[in-house]
Amino acid sequence: METERELLNALHKQSRGAGRRLYDRYADYVMAICVRYLSDRDAAGDALQDTFVSILTAVERFDYRGEGSLKAWIGRIAANEALQHLRRQQPLLFTDELPETTDEPPEPDVGRVPLERLLQMICELPPGYRAVFNLYVMEQQSHREIARQLHISESTSASQLLRAKRLLARQIEEYIKKSNS
Repeated sequence: METERELLNALHKQSRGAGRRLYDRYADYVMAICVRYLSDRDAAGDALQDTFVSILTAVERFDYRGEGSLKAWIGRIAANEALQHLRRQQPLLFTDELPETTDEPPEPDVGRVPLERLLQMICELPPGYRAVFNLYVMEQQSHREIARQLHISESTSASQLLRAKRLLARQIEEYIKKSNS
């Protein structure tokens, strides 16, 4: 298999088929990221295409830092494109109000939920919760980074994350109860 460095060299030289190899290698990865943010598969497909247009437009400016850095860069672009699509679909509604209690929800037994069902639960979160949850948990961004990216306060990011976790915990508990019935 072609290394990231070799693929980048081919892209820089505009070698025949390099763009297609890039797409074939990373399309599933990008689609998985887009689906996490956008519950509609058609919108996720649009974000996927926009991601590759952005990648091919900016690849000359990419600073290679070793194997895995290209994939990480592509993931960030995919998340940004998905967020842009999400904003265009509907305004993200956020609240600065903290929940009644700021205690972390109890950790549900996530291991008892199939991964595909868990991802579906994440996709069912309200858009604002889903965006913050994905950025914090999946993209490992800080509340400061999320606040800057979504144009919200850090406390709003924290409250949205807490609400998302609570909602997911309830959904997981309900799933486990139904599975035990």
